[in-house]
Amino acid sequence: MSRSYDHGGNIFTVARTLGVPPDQILDFSASINPLGISPMARSALISSIDSLMHYPDTSHAVLKQALAAYHRLSPACFTIANGSTELIYNLPAMLPGKKALIISPSFSEYVRALRQHQWDVEHFVLSPENNFTIDTDKLEPVLAGGVDLLFFCNPGNPNGMLYPNEVIDRVATLCRAAGTFLVLDEAFMDFCEEGSAKQAVVESSGAMILRSMTKFFGIPGLRLGYAISNSALAERLDALGGPWSVNTLALAAGTAALQDARHNNESLEYVSHERDELQAGLQRFSQFKIYPSNVNYLLVEIAAGMTSRELKELLLPHGILIRDCASFTGLSGQFFRVAVRSAADNKRLLDCLGSIFAR
Repeated sequence: MSRSYDHGGNIFTVARTLGVPPDQILDFSASINPLGISPMARSALISSIDSLMHYPDTSHAVLKQALAAYHRLSPACFTIANGSTELIYNLPAMLPGKKALIISPSFSEYVRALRQHQWDVEHFVLSPENNFTIDTDKLEPVLAGGVDLLFFCNPGNPNGMLYPNEVIDRVATLCRAAGTFLVLDEAFMDFCEEGSAKQAVVESSGAMILRSMTKFFGIPGLRLGYAISNSALAERLDALGGPWSVNTLALAAGTAALQDARHNNESLEYVSHERDELQAGLQRFSQFKIYPSNVNYLLVEIAAGMTSRELKELLLPHGILIRDCASFTGLSGQFFRVAVRSAADNKRLLDCLGSIFAR
């Protein structure tokens, strides 16, 4: 039996279903940097081809040094993995306890990973009516009631909100008081110029940050991610992974991408501008409520008359794929998410939406 995953970016399956090449699909369901892979990373990939005759460097030393320079932290604070999802699946085996809490709606792989390790999972559901704000006064007694592990995605996925530092600090304080291990998933933090809790986390023995290199750096097909923690936790987490889970090309591309400051700065500016343009275009539809975002995607609620699944099906004949968010805990069938793509792609989406709702 094949595995079934409810994610965005399922472009190959969609293309096969429609009978078209994947490059004819505009994939708004996967939130990847619209400028794509950096020139330096592309060159590094080509230069590394001959290195494939050797096994990958299991120490990940060069990439850790690049991450240390990028984050201004010690190389010992990083654990490299085959995407941050690998870390999500390894973490439950490292941590004591069996009760986890997820601040939801959020990434679905937390639940899948925890249940594979026989953890009990509960959700602390945020309301779209309150713009997904966190009432820490209500969170406190839940944690105090006995929670061993808390997953918290910042910026939020799928809502796109960057939670302010004082909220993160308050959640971390509550976790310390309750003896709850805190996992902050900062998969989209590179799209924000500031906001990471990394400095506080490396000084803690009860917290860890997860980061993805697939989104901002535009290399989801290579699979690369990492954790930030104190050195003792990093060593323990690294020991859980099997040898050679991170391939040579991923290591080379990741190292070069971190060093391509020009491309990274251009990406921040481009995404910020196109996000504002796309949001303004979506706001012209009276049927939509658009939630504020700090990253490269927008969460949209359809007011009435159509479900997100129905809208997704109507867009597919136009070669456009959006993310139906009905599967997210805490969201109804009226929510969908769209990535910020190029100006031309975003215009095509808006034009197709216009033709659909003009009916």
